[in-house]
Amino acid sequence: MNELTKRILFAVPAAVIFLTVAWYGGLFFELVIGAITIITIWEVNRILTKAGNPGYFVPALLIGLYLWVASRIPEYLMLGIALILILSTVWAVFGRKPVIARKWLSTLFTGIYAPVGFLMLVHIRYLGDGTEGFWLILSFFLMIWGNDVFAYFGGKNFGKRPLAPKISPKKTWEGFWFGFLGAAIGFSLTFLIAYPFPLPFWTIFAAVIIVSTAGPLGDISASRLKRKADVKDSSSLLPGHGGFFDRFDSMILSAPFIFFYYYLLIRFLG
Repeated sequence: MNELTKRILFAVPAAVIFLTVAWYGGLFFELVIGAITIITIWEVNRILTKAGNPGYFVPALLIGLYLWVASRIPEYLMLGIALILILSTVWAVFGRKPVIARKWLSTLFTGIYAPVGFLMLVHIRYLGDGTEGFWLILSFFLMIWGNDVFAYFGGKNFGKRPLAPKISPKKTWEGFWFGFLGAAIGFSLTFLIAYPFPLPFWTIFAAVIIVSTAGPLGDISASRLKRKADVKDSSSLLPGHGGFFDRFDSMILSAPFIFFYYYLLIRFLG
């Protein structure tokens, strides 16, 4: 069984299960995304450690948890924790021990980068009323997946000019532009099957640009970290796909931009 077949056999049922969880939303969806977030924090910490930039795993985990529950705790407690984080960062950066500064900055990256991206997935699901949030997050998922698939096959069949040769040699500019087509098809499919889609169709233009630029940038950034750590995958938890950070790297960077884009449109058009 070749690598592509193995990836497809795992990806299709996994996608169906993931979309089913997204359809029901609520606490169960939050718990699933929260569990993926915790695993991703561990994977990112592992990569940074292998890359020679270790952080503090437990504080990173607590920072990620704080971001997730900040809106549900008393304001004075939220502000107090934020103040502690700011003062700790100032102390670490301007202190006399550069090793501590590097470790703390790695900790902040680990505790903020992936958790914010995953938290935005939850917020996208909660946009609108009823099933509207599901159609919005489905459009995001299908844009990401469409971009990945078209970029892969477009680059494989037509790729000639490397996109980032020193970081990810297999990625090409041709694949990058094919990714725009895949994202557009993903959004269009959602618009056609949604009943109804909560935003007008012209939303597609900016959405595709956001996903097709931020997504590959997130992928390349993750590849840069893994190359520095001299590892192929963030972990081996997903058969044929590596780890959760490998599979969600495009979503992590794209999700905040898509959330604010959809949020502003719903607010001003609604």
